[in-house]
Amino acid sequence: MSETKPDRDAATIEPARDEAGSRRDDTQKSGTNGGRRGISGDLAMFAAIAAIAVAIGIVNGLSAAQDAARRGEPYDPGRLVFWELSSIAVILLAMPILVMAIRRARLISRWWPRIAIAALAVASFSTLHIAGMVWLRKLALWAIGSAYDFNTSFATLLYEFRKDAVTAILIGGTIWLLDSRRELIAQRASEAVLPPAPKPEAPQAIWLRDGTSRIRVDPRQILWVSSAGNYIEYRLHDGSEHLIRGTLAAAETELGSFGLVRVHRTKLANLDRVTALEFKPSGDFDLVFDTGHSLQGSRRYRAAVATLERPAAPS
Repeated sequence: MSETKPDRDAATIEPARDEAGSRRDDTQKSGTNGGRRGISGDLAMFAAIAAIAVAIGIVNGLSAAQDAARRGEPYDPGRLVFWELSSIAVILLAMPILVMAIRRARLISRWWPRIAIAALAVASFSTLHIAGMVWLRKLALWAIGSAYDFNTSFATLLYEFRKDAVTAILIGGTIWLLDSRRELIAQRASEAVLPPAPKPEAPQAIWLRDGTSRIRVDPRQILWVSSAGNYIEYRLHDGSEHLIRGTLAAAETELGSFGLVRVHRTKLANLDRVTALEFKPSGDFDLVFDTGHSLQGSRRYRAAVATLERPAAPS
């Protein structure tokens, strides 16, 4: 038996892997119905927030009127409901400030620019809300021949700003959560539409280090691999043999995708090269290859060659 002298310091099998270019996914643009800035999505969000705010405003106005009556003050639900709705109307008109601020902040990963954007948005939102609410009430009362006194003072402005800050945080958090949900839905939809990425092809050759040289071997030409101490022996279709330093377990891992399976504690066999399977009374078996060579397998690994078994033809 001819055999190549091993290099005891050489490494084990090194697979030659083909490099495939990575595929870049196209970014799905937001449409009018599903994207983060989709028109229909923004209108639905605005309508939902407006409906909830109006309902809360009416309830608050009626509750305030009832509380005033209990204190012995005039029962005037219309005026108090108008105060609430005028405030809500300006809040809804100022909502684009919060929408733009939230969507700008979502594009930034650092925390301090996000805080700066949030602070500027809350200040702008509160300023617009207070000024718009006061002038809307003044205009409405002027139209009916009355007047509105906002009682401008630092305490009043601080009181209104505190309420506006809470309102801005609630609305901004709602916008953030809705946009996050839309992006997640859009991402899942794009992943469902895109075809699955092609599976990487198994390498068509392996390299065996033999001393200072490297031998390129087609795994389909391997008949069997057997262990020999700290080495493993490769028997090829052309009759050549190569003794390489390594372990049978490592070879089994590398060659499993090529149809080489363990048929013995110390042997791997290429089932694609097997042309006959002969069982012995002990349960062991012999594999006959297309070259005429045979290899003995152990009954412990009979399940590995189960696909090669054929039921006997009826007599």
